[in-house]
Amino acid sequence: MSYLADFQLSRHPANPILRPDPTLAWESLVATNPAAWYDDVAGEVLLLYRAAGDDADHRVHLALARSRDGIHFQRDPGNPVASPLPNTPDGGCLEDPRIIKIGDWYYVTVASRPFPPGRYWDPAALARRPHLAFPPHFPAALRQNLTSTHLFLTRDFKEWIRAGRLTDPSLDERDVVIFPEQVGGKWVTLHRPMQWHGQGFPNAQPAIWIAANVDLLGWKQLRLLAKAEYDWELKVGANNPPLKTPHGWLQIYHAVGPDKHYRLGALLLDLEDPFRVTHRTRRAIYEPTAEWETKGLYNGVCFPCGHAVLNGTYHLYYGGGDVVCGVATAPLAELLDHVRTQPV
Repeated sequence: MSYLADFQLSRHPANPILRPDPTLAWESLVATNPAAWYDDVAGEVLLLYRAAGDDADHRVHLALARSRDGIHFQRDPGNPVASPLPNTPDGGCLEDPRIIKIGDWYYVTVASRPFPPGRYWDPAALARRPHLAFPPHFPAALRQNLTSTHLFLTRDFKEWIRAGRLTDPSLDERDVVIFPEQVGGKWVTLHRPMQWHGQGFPNAQPAIWIAANVDLLGWKQLRLLAKAEYDWELKVGANNPPLKTPHGWLQIYHAVGPDKHYRLGALLLDLEDPFRVTHRTRRAIYEPTAEWETKGLYNGVCFPCGHAVLNGTYHLYYGGGDVVCGVATAPLAELLDHVRTQPV
């Protein structure tokens, strides 16, 4: 059964654009889920991606690659640009970054855990793994090595400020996205608290929530923005930071469907009131069909964390199979025209 719309993002023939490097112990298994930013001064696309080696703990780092054309990338030489700090809230992994830039500063949201996740694709390996836990009297919700989202700041991807946590530590919250500029003098963020669904909530499955606050690190009041609506959607979550367009904030989101595969849709949010969804695709605009998307550490995954617009073409950068990086493209005007045919 196909869940695809007539209009789709196109898988680039150069895919996958980045694979794990077997010569690097810290990146021999995984190079995936890339954030992206177009540096118009340098004239290059920066790709900040999730990297991991073939170790038992599956400790996850961030690494950097660059491209002039948005397709062919070269890694920065040397070690990862950022790694987990043992015995801290982000001591186990740095995953699924999203980048915005304000002035000279890159703001990077990073999903992290206190302990490495282990080889999550191998139940036998997880069963043999030494138990890593907080003291038994610690609250049960916090003894599960939950994923939180932290804010990292940098000017050069060499020196970092680990500014603090953006999420409630009692929640599994890994899909936090910051709008690339303030709206109405406030920071606007998208969230996906995994526990917030079912009885007592307006959404049966995990959904996209939104908040606005004058303090980016301050306590946030979340409001439901978008939940599963169509037959290809169960769990939904935001992906790359919203793109400001004359027609609204373009937000790509993912949905995990009944077949456990990830598919992508798009929202348009009102420019002045991003709490209001004005348009939403009713069918998916992308789904995993290539072997490197359907077979990996997690099968059937296309998970974007970044985008760039080059010469009017929208480039969406995503992870395939939790192993490699890919890019899908479309003329931005055609993508927006498609979304705008579907008001909510």
